[in-house]
Amino acid sequence: MIERAKHLASIISKHDEILVVTHIDADGVTAGAIASAALDRLGKEYSIKFVKQIDDDVLKEILDANPELVWFTDLGSNVEGKMNRIVTDHHRFNIKFYDFILNPHLFGLDGSIDTSGAGTTYLVARALDKKNVDLSALAIVGACGDLQDYRYCKLVGTNRQILKDGVRVGVLECKIDTRYFGRETRPIFKLLQYATDPLIPGLTGNEDACIAFLVEHEIRLRENDLWRRWIDLREEEKRKILSEIVKILIRKGFGSAFARRVIGEVYLLSKEEEGTELHDAKEFATLLNATARYGEPEIGLKVCLGDREEALKRARSMLRKHRQSLLEGLQFAREEGIIKRDFLQYFHAGEGIRDTIVGIVAGILLNSGEVDQDIPLIGFALTEDRKVKVSARGTRRLVEKGLNLSVALSKGAKAVGGVGGGHDIAAGATIPIGKEEEFLEVVEKEIKNQLLREVL
Repeated sequence: MIERAKHLASIISKHDEILVVTHIDADGVTAGAIASAALDRLGKEYSIKFVKQIDDDVLKEILDANPELVWFTDLGSNVEGKMNRIVTDHHRFNIKFYDFILNPHLFGLDGSIDTSGAGTTYLVARALDKKNVDLSALAIVGACGDLQDYRYCKLVGTNRQILKDGVRVGVLECKIDTRYFGRETRPIFKLLQYATDPLIPGLTGNEDACIAFLVEHEIRLRENDLWRRWIDLREEEKRKILSEIVKILIRKGFGSAFARRVIGEVYLLSKEEEGTELHDAKEFATLLNATARYGEPEIGLKVCLGDREEALKRARSMLRKHRQSLLEGLQFAREEGIIKRDFLQYFHAGEGIRDTIVGIVAGILLNSGEVDQDIPLIGFALTEDRKVKVSARGTRRLVEKGLNLSVALSKGAKAVGGVGGGHDIAAGATIPIGKEEEFLEVVEKEIKNQLLREVL
């Protein structure tokens, strides 16, 4: 991979005008930011384009622009046709081998845990100039945004090497702590209320119960008229809370392996202010997701590139909107109801949930314990151009049994004239409206084959 990164860096060095095309999620925004920073430092002329996916319309726009070189980040491995391009991606792909693609799957590695799109882009940036090692912080934000630490409760593989780069130059810090989201910014009771990995029986989803739990264990909720956050707690208070959570999980029969997920590695950006969304890699990633999912990824890009004034203010406003939209989306999906089939379950949001967040809603629902965790969950939502966005989420246990949603959604989408792909545990597709049932039949057949193949 390092040799391939050097090869792609040499291609970039030979061109003066470059178009960066990247994905609209946290991994895509950080990948685009890494590419932008590296090109800017080289003095290259460049522009950046954010896209949901690469379809015929997007390809036509790119070809019509006739760029000297196109740099696809966090997507593009499946793009065919004559175009002067390089690709730094991590998604599964089906085309033949090309030497202008840097993708962990080409090297026998799993792109869902080894390296994100930001990570492969970082490897090229580092090959362009060793000074770009400071961009490792953005690569780790991208990896966390892509949930690459989910399986082992820490980053592994190439991500681990990138992390070491960041620690070495003082832009990253790695520590063991609770993995629950919101350590830096959420009041403690809110952190517990929205805890999902693992969920806490009796606490998750119940604000009053979380407050009562903390009061019972003599954890002060406020200090100096401010809500206390996880980072405000003393170490003995943290240990007491985590110990009680583990007791609850064990008592409810979840097992020690499940309970161990309460604690893991967390990644801090050393140069950012403690107690802000930018200090914790996961919270930074969520902030970027908020800008991208609501049509303004350029705001997230500016934050990544150092704007701590207007862009950060705007991003925080969008984050508040994002959280509200997720709450409304979850409520909408619950009211519409989850439809169960033998090997999958789904909900159709229509225009009730934005197509850019339907996957997040599906993931929250699946991990909340509200739906059957023994089969994957699929969410449908209509796009602005009257197509159907499909987002599918599975669990690590299902993947271990043979589930590969990337393959399933790719086959289902192809059968109905759409496109699909992604990772084994999380994948997406875009299909024509009215083709949902036909799509589900193909996908369910493939999932059935995958899961029963493991049994046989």
